[in-house]
Amino acid sequence: MNTLTTEHTPDNIIASWLDDHQEELVNTADYIFHHPELAYQETLSSKCLADYLENQGFKITWKTAGIDTAFTAVWGGGKPILGFLAEYDALAGVGHACGHNLLGTAVAAAACALKADIETTGAAGTICVYGCPAEEIMSGKIVMNDQGVFDDLDVAITWHPFDRNRVSNDIWQAQDIKNYTFHGLSSHAAKAPEKGRSALDAAELMNVGVNYLREHVPGDVRMHYAYIDNGLPANVVPDIAKTNYFIRSYLRSRTEDASERVDNCARGAALMTDTTVDIELVASCSEMKVNRVLTELYYDAMTRVPTPAYTPEELDFAKQITKEAGLINDGTLFSGLEPLEDEPVPIAIGTDASQVSHTVPLITLSAATMCKGTPLHHWAAARQAGMTIGQKGMLYVARCMAEGTKLLMETPGSIEKAWELHKLTP
Repeated sequence: MNTLTTEHTPDNIIASWLDDHQEELVNTADYIFHHPELAYQETLSSKCLADYLENQGFKITWKTAGIDTAFTAVWGGGKPILGFLAEYDALAGVGHACGHNLLGTAVAAAACALKADIETTGAAGTICVYGCPAEEIMSGKIVMNDQGVFDDLDVAITWHPFDRNRVSNDIWQAQDIKNYTFHGLSSHAAKAPEKGRSALDAAELMNVGVNYLREHVPGDVRMHYAYIDNGLPANVVPDIAKTNYFIRSYLRSRTEDASERVDNCARGAALMTDTTVDIELVASCSEMKVNRVLTELYYDAMTRVPTPAYTPEELDFAKQITKEAGLINDGTLFSGLEPLEDEPVPIAIGTDASQVSHTVPLITLSAATMCKGTPLHHWAAARQAGMTIGQKGMLYVARCMAEGTKLLMETPGSIEKAWELHKLTP
């Protein structure tokens, strides 16, 4: 594996561009952080990123794949065609506790820094930045992928905030997201309960069945649910009840098996309660396809990029967060670059980027935007995503993505090798 040349020094074009634009990048991430928007409602967030890219010379096309808050930003020409995947949706109640304010901004920053380098060197290449909404409900990239948005790419690049710096050598889970809507008969719950057929009873019996099912599925299968409010008072036998399910595992075949068995729990519950059930598949994706050619190459690039250093104030902040949130880190708040594992690592979370990895070779990086032990989707993650700890991780990984992609372009045959492996991997 080729290593970075002496041109890849702290004084190179990529590093210089990021240094020169640090303030505006931080302001961009901060704006998105303070305007958290849920899936498919990211009007301000998507416009913020698109406007920034347009000001940097990218041509913007809105409503990619027919989605109002999705966009495509393009600069350059010729091959290779490099796709950077940005996210910017937030979570209900906890805002940017998954750090997507940092995710989208770092992706845009990496694309712009790489553009500056290509302009200087005169290399050929097309940079595409995709504004991808609705990751938190496992939707945006799946819709875009199904409509062929990524078909012409040579490689796709993205990252995700975590509590450590590493190449993501991870198998993110295959998932089904489903809505179950039970329909019954309404009646007065006290005066004439016998005339009613409770959709809520059916939903509860389904959940009981799924909870018993947990004993009889492989250990990596995860099934979790939430009720969707039907707005009815307790003195009415409810004629409708809705639940939302996430069903996951590390293999698509196991996810499909568990998903069908959950469907059967719903059908059985409807039969028991003399109700009916509608089963809606909201989204579905395969497990992440990891590409060893890309993980090794981007890891090589990351070894040349200094990891962030933290001020006493930032370390004190992390210590206080650790205490308040009960985080487990044994006093080791931050560390450098984690080694690249010999084999892919299954992890118990999912992303819609997994579906893209079956269309085009995909590389995902991770950066510490929070101190060790901080879980995603937690208030402590949001707190750090909105201050300098998260912002330092964002700037660091922006350089890593740009440097890795520059090395990919400079290494003869690397894209071809990535595609050869991609085609061989199930």
